[in-house]
Amino acid sequence: MAKTYRLSLTCADRSGLVAAVTGRLFDLGGNLGDTTFAVYGSAAEFTTLVSVPDTVTPTVIEEELAALPEAPDAEIVIEPFDRPTAHGPMGRASHVITVSGGDQPGLIARISEVFGEFDANIVHLEAELDPGPEPGGHYSTRFSVALAPATANKCLATVANTAENMNLSCHWEVVP
Repeated sequence: MAKTYRLSLTCADRSGLVAAVTGRLFDLGGNLGDTTFAVYGSAAEFTTLVSVPDTVTPTVIEEELAALPEAPDAEIVIEPFDRPTAHGPMGRASHVITVSGGDQPGLIARISEVFGEFDANIVHLEAELDPGPEPGGHYSTRFSVALAPATANKCLATVANTAENMNLSCHWEVVP
């Protein structure tokens, strides 16, 4: 019987980090579910749902990951994940929407409020500030969103209008 854990590992970003972590989890008999990896400044965060045999305890996982040369300074959090791992109908993105331009306080909040008005579900969110030549930098936000077919066009138009009112560009693509 397998147990599922939510595992988060944060450390300095290094080449080979994802390969080392996923390889060690595989060696422990782990099977990865939903997984994200991101670099935040000079730090990296790897988060996953991992199912492991009952014989592999969170302590064993933590000790094995802490011993990796690619993650000597890692902060590791492992907690039981007792929820269903299958996505419901609003757990799969139907659209990826990118809003970008000059950095604006409240950008994510205002766009997220639009999604709330249309009962859309943000499945994944990425935001990045590039200091670049623009005053205040260039900010790019990608929302992977589950939109109901009946309201998708209205929601997308409202997101585009909101972005335009903030002097930002907006484009989207349908997820196949």
